[in-house]
Amino acid sequence: QVQLVESGGGLVQTGGSLRLSCAVSGRTFSSYRMGWFRQAPGKEREFVAAIRWSGGTTYYADSVKGRFTISRDYAKNTVYLQMNSLKPEDTAVYYCAAQNYGRSPMSSREYDYWGQGTQVTVSS
Repeated sequence: QVQLVESGGGLVQTGGSLRLSCAVSGRTFSSYRMGWFRQAPGKEREFVAAIRWSGGTTYYADSVKGRFTISRDYAKNTVYLQMNSLKPEDTAVYYCAAQNYGRSPMSSREYDYWGQGTQVTVSS
């Protein structure tokens, strides 16, 4: 089992920044890739970014490229999502997810473990 705990969400104005953290515990050696997804009210959960633990290959949704950066810290078993130039349309609950082995990095169905989510609200 892998446990994921997100933190760092909050309320920020348009153009501001936030850094989300995802602390990974449990069978961390079994995690192949970590991802961030988000879900706004009335919308489906959508892919934001993903990173492989080994090698650090990253993937981003077009809507966040150039504004968001995903990274990982082996020593702390933590994955981060640095979010800059935030827009009201970034408002959502952000979820951290872990994938046990290599599959599509952008499909929420291909992830095995999920955190409880953290709310990000961007005011206009």
